Amino acid sequence: MSKREQSKYKINRRLGVNLWGRPKSPINKREYGPGQHGQRRRKPSDYGVQLMAKQKLKGYYGNIGEKQFRRYYAEASRRRGDTGENLIELLERRLDAVVYRSKFVPTVFAARQFVNHGHILVNGNRVNIPSYQVKDGDQVQIKAKSRELPLVLEGAESAERDLPDYIDVEYKDMKATFIRAPKLADVPYPVQMEPNLVIEYYSR
Repeated sequence: MSKREQSKYKINRRLGVNLWGRPKSPINKREYGPGQHGQRRRKPSDYGVQLMAKQKLKGYYGNIGEKQFRRYYAEASRRRGDTGENLIELLERRLDAVVYRSKFVPTVFAARQFVNHGHILVNGNRVNIPSYQVKDGDQVQIKAKSRELPLVLEGAESAERDLPDYIDVEYKDMKATFIRAPKLADVPYPVQMEPNLVIEYYSR
Protein backbone atom coordinates (compact mmCIF):
# COMPACT_ATOMS: atom_id res chain seq x y z
CA MET A 1 0.00 0.00 0.00
CA SER A 2 1.40 3.38 -0.98
CA LYS A 3 1.97 6.19 1.49
CA ARG A 4 -0.61 8.22 -0.43
CA GLU A 5 -3.22 5.51 -0.05
CA GLN A 6 -2.55 5.11 3.67
CA SER A 7 -3.03 8.82 4.25
CA LYS A 8 -6.04 9.37 1.97
CA TYR A 9 -8.50 9.94 4.82
CA LYS A 10 -6.10 12.39 6.49
CA ILE A 11 -6.65 14.54 3.39
CA ASN A 12 -10.39 14.50 4.14
CA ARG A 13 -9.92 15.59 7.76
CA ARG A 14 -7.34 18.21 6.90
CA LEU A 15 -9.60 19.76 4.27
CA GLY A 16 -12.77 19.26 6.29
CA VAL A 17 -14.69 17.58 3.44
CA ASN A 18 -15.59 14.05 2.36
CA LEU A 19 -13.54 14.43 -0.82
CA TRP A 20 -14.64 11.22 -2.55
CA GLY A 21 -18.07 10.89 -0.93
CA ARG A 22 -17.17 7.58 0.73
CA PRO A 23 -19.20 6.34 3.72
CA LYS A 24 -15.99 5.08 5.40
CA SER A 25 -14.49 8.55 5.65
CA PRO A 26 -13.80 9.61 9.28
CA ILE A 27 -14.98 13.14 8.43
CA ASN A 28 -18.51 11.72 8.64
CA LYS A 29 -18.00 11.32 12.40
CA ARG A 30 -15.41 13.99 13.18
CA GLU A 31 -15.94 17.21 11.25
CA TYR A 32 -12.67 18.76 12.37
CA GLY A 33 -9.03 18.49 11.42
CA PRO A 34 -6.56 15.93 12.80
CA GLY A 35 -4.25 16.59 15.75
CA GLN A 36 -4.65 18.40 19.06
CA HIS A 37 -5.37 21.73 17.34
CA GLY A 38 -7.83 20.28 14.84
CA GLN A 39 -10.92 21.72 16.50
CA ARG A 40 -9.72 25.31 16.38
CA ARG A 41 -11.50 27.23 13.64
CA ARG A 42 -10.12 30.34 12.05
CA LYS A 43 -11.45 32.30 9.13
CA PRO A 44 -8.99 31.62 6.28
CA SER A 45 -7.34 34.42 4.33
CA ASP A 46 -7.84 34.78 0.56
CA TYR A 47 -4.57 32.89 0.12
CA GLY A 48 -5.83 30.17 2.47
CA VAL A 49 -9.06 29.79 0.49
CA GLN A 50 -7.10 29.48 -2.77
CA LEU A 51 -4.68 26.99 -1.22
CA MET A 52 -7.58 24.89 0.07
CA ALA A 53 -9.15 24.82 -3.41
CA LYS A 54 -5.86 23.64 -4.88
CA GLN A 55 -5.39 20.95 -2.22
CA LYS A 56 -8.93 19.66 -2.79
CA LEU A 57 -8.42 19.32 -6.53
CA LYS A 58 -4.97 17.76 -6.14
CA GLY A 59 -6.20 15.40 -3.46
CA TYR A 60 -9.26 14.26 -5.38
CA TYR A 61 -7.12 12.88 -8.22
CA GLY A 62 -4.99 10.77 -5.90
CA ASN A 63 -2.96 13.56 -4.30
CA ILE A 64 -1.02 14.47 -7.46
CA GLY A 65 2.47 15.84 -6.77
CA GLU A 66 2.94 19.62 -6.78
CA LYS A 67 5.42 19.60 -9.67
CA GLN A 68 3.07 17.64 -11.92
CA PHE A 69 0.03 19.67 -10.88
CA ARG A 70 1.84 22.90 -11.71
CA ARG A 71 2.56 21.48 -15.17
CA TYR A 72 -1.16 20.90 -15.64
CA TYR A 73 -1.78 24.54 -14.72
CA ALA A 74 0.89 25.70 -17.19
CA GLU A 75 -0.65 23.60 -19.98
CA ALA A 76 -4.16 24.80 -19.12
CA SER A 77 -2.95 28.43 -19.26
CA ARG A 78 -1.28 27.86 -22.63
CA ARG A 79 -4.48 26.56 -24.26
CA ARG A 80 -7.26 28.73 -25.63
CA GLY A 81 -10.43 29.20 -23.61
CA ASP A 82 -11.14 29.25 -19.89
CA THR A 83 -8.07 28.14 -17.95
CA GLY A 84 -10.11 26.58 -15.14
CA GLU A 85 -12.15 24.47 -17.57
CA ASN A 86 -8.95 23.49 -19.39
CA LEU A 87 -7.45 22.33 -16.09
CA ILE A 88 -10.48 20.12 -15.33
CA GLU A 89 -10.28 18.65 -18.84
CA LEU A 90 -6.60 17.73 -18.42
CA LEU A 91 -7.28 16.07 -15.08
CA GLU A 92 -10.29 14.12 -16.39
CA ARG A 93 -8.25 12.89 -19.37
CA ARG A 94 -5.79 11.15 -17.04
CA LEU A 95 -5.94 7.39 -17.59
CA ASP A 96 -6.32 6.64 -13.88
CA ALA A 97 -9.20 9.15 -13.70
CA VAL A 98 -10.96 7.44 -16.62
CA VAL A 99 -10.50 4.02 -14.96
CA TYR A 100 -11.96 5.44 -11.73
CA ARG A 101 -14.84 7.22 -13.48
CA SER A 102 -15.70 3.99 -15.32
CA LYS A 103 -16.12 2.22 -11.95
CA PHE A 104 -13.55 -0.42 -12.86
CA VAL A 105 -12.05 0.00 -9.36
CA PRO A 106 -13.47 1.49 -6.12
CA THR A 107 -11.01 4.37 -5.50
CA VAL A 108 -8.77 6.74 -7.45
CA PHE A 109 -5.77 5.39 -5.52
CA ALA A 110 -6.67 1.86 -6.63
CA ALA A 111 -7.01 3.16 -10.21
CA ARG A 112 -3.45 4.51 -10.16
CA GLN A 113 -2.09 1.22 -8.83
CA PHE A 114 -4.21 -0.79 -11.28
CA VAL A 115 -2.78 1.14 -14.24
CA ASN A 116 0.76 0.93 -12.84
CA HIS A 117 0.51 -2.86 -12.63
CA GLY A 118 -0.33 -3.16 -16.32
CA HIS A 119 -3.98 -4.26 -16.12
CA ILE A 120 -5.24 -1.62 -18.59
CA LEU A 121 -5.27 -1.49 -22.39
CA VAL A 122 -5.82 1.70 -24.39
CA ASN A 123 -6.97 0.94 -27.94
CA GLY A 124 -5.64 -2.60 -27.47
CA ASN A 125 -2.19 -1.56 -26.23
CA ARG A 126 -1.00 -1.93 -22.65
CA VAL A 127 -0.43 1.43 -20.94
CA ASN A 128 0.98 1.57 -17.40
CA ILE A 129 1.28 5.35 -16.98
CA PRO A 130 -1.53 6.74 -14.77
CA SER A 131 -1.07 10.29 -16.09
CA TYR A 132 -1.43 9.16 -19.74
CA GLN A 133 -3.78 11.60 -21.52
CA VAL A 134 -6.76 9.81 -23.05
CA LYS A 135 -8.08 11.28 -26.32
CA ASP A 136 -11.67 11.56 -27.57
CA GLY A 137 -12.79 8.17 -28.90
CA ASP A 138 -10.08 6.19 -27.09
CA GLN A 139 -11.15 2.80 -25.73
CA VAL A 140 -9.92 1.88 -22.26
CA GLN A 141 -10.28 -1.79 -21.39
CA ILE A 142 -9.29 -4.13 -18.56
CA LYS A 143 -7.12 -7.05 -19.71
CA ALA A 144 -9.07 -10.31 -19.96
CA LYS A 145 -6.99 -11.99 -17.24
CA SER A 146 -7.64 -9.14 -14.80
CA ARG A 147 -11.43 -8.88 -15.08
CA GLU A 148 -12.22 -11.28 -12.23
CA LEU A 149 -10.00 -9.59 -9.65
CA PRO A 150 -11.89 -8.76 -6.42
CA LEU A 151 -10.95 -5.10 -6.84
CA VAL A 152 -12.67 -4.97 -10.23
CA LEU A 153 -15.79 -6.72 -8.98
CA GLU A 154 -16.00 -4.32 -6.03
CA GLY A 155 -15.64 -1.29 -8.31
CA ALA A 156 -18.31 -2.39 -10.80
CA GLU A 157 -20.83 -3.13 -8.03
CA SER A 158 -20.23 0.12 -6.14
CA ALA A 159 -23.28 2.33 -5.73
CA GLU A 160 -21.22 5.26 -4.43
CA ARG A 161 -20.71 6.91 -7.82
CA ASP A 162 -22.69 7.57 -10.99
CA LEU A 163 -21.25 7.19 -14.46
CA PRO A 164 -20.76 10.56 -16.19
CA ASP A 165 -22.23 10.99 -19.68
CA TYR A 166 -18.85 11.71 -21.30
CA ILE A 167 -17.74 8.09 -20.76
CA ASP A 168 -19.58 5.10 -22.24
CA VAL A 169 -18.99 1.80 -20.41
CA GLU A 170 -19.69 -1.77 -21.52
CA TYR A 171 -19.29 -3.95 -18.43
CA LYS A 172 -19.69 -7.15 -20.42
CA ASP A 173 -16.29 -6.51 -22.04
CA MET A 174 -15.02 -4.22 -19.24
CA LYS A 175 -14.48 -1.51 -21.83
CA ALA A 176 -14.95 2.25 -21.58
CA THR A 177 -14.97 4.79 -24.40
CA PHE A 178 -13.93 8.36 -23.64
CA ILE A 179 -16.49 10.26 -25.70
CA ARG A 180 -15.56 13.90 -25.13
CA ALA A 181 -13.80 16.30 -22.82
CA PRO A 182 -16.07 17.35 -19.95
CA LYS A 183 -16.81 20.80 -18.58
CA LEU A 184 -16.69 21.44 -14.84
CA ALA A 185 -20.49 21.14 -14.62
CA ASP A 186 -20.35 17.66 -16.21
CA VAL A 187 -17.96 16.15 -13.65
CA PRO A 188 -19.71 14.35 -10.75
CA TYR A 189 -17.61 15.70 -7.89
CA PRO A 190 -19.05 14.86 -4.43
CA VAL A 191 -17.84 18.26 -3.18
CA GLN A 192 -17.67 21.68 -4.82
CA MET A 193 -14.50 22.21 -6.82
CA GLU A 194 -13.33 25.74 -7.61
CA PRO A 195 -10.69 25.63 -10.35
CA ASN A 196 -10.95 29.43 -10.70
CA LEU A 197 -9.44 29.74 -7.21
CA VAL A 198 -6.68 27.31 -8.18
CA ILE A 199 -5.86 29.53 -11.16
CA GLU A 200 -5.78 32.57 -8.87
CA TYR A 201 -3.42 30.70 -6.53
CA TYR A 202 -0.89 30.02 -9.29
CA SER A 203 -1.33 33.50 -10.80
CA ARG A 204 -0.22 35.27 -7.63
